[in-house]
Amino acid sequence: MTTDRLASGAGSERVCFNYMEYLSASCKKQWRFVDAIYGVLPIFGLVLKSRAAPAQSRQEQLKELALQVVSTQVSDEVNVARLILLARQQGLQAVDICLPYALTPEQLAVVREECEQEDVVLVQHGECLTVTLTPARH
Repeated sequence: MTTDRLASGAGSERVCFNYMEYLSASCKKQWRFVDAIYGVLPIFGLVLKSRAAPAQSRQEQLKELALQVVSTQVSDEVNVARLILLARQQGLQAVDICLPYALTPEQLAVVREECEQEDVVLVQHGECLTVTLTPARH
């Protein structure tokens, strides 16, 4: 059973990513060349995939995109930052990431650095990391 959730509401959507589920799926995945490119340069995959398959539900699209950005080849901190980037690109304002363990303050600092965003708020509750993304101001 999956624990990915997508709440309804235009600007108030909240997604819950089960990080271990994505790592497990990533390990079992049969990789194609294009998947390897997505793993190394996830932004490439996000741009292409977000334009494809408009018939999918928003939650299905998010799950598919998340499977493209999470990789066992990089650190947990980089994977978490990639999920946050994905959420931002999809216009989400709140994300819960269920981790197998609580991140250390040093790991949280790496996630913040990888995000390269000042408007990302990270709050950890045990093994759950709550991410709040403030909308970009023009």
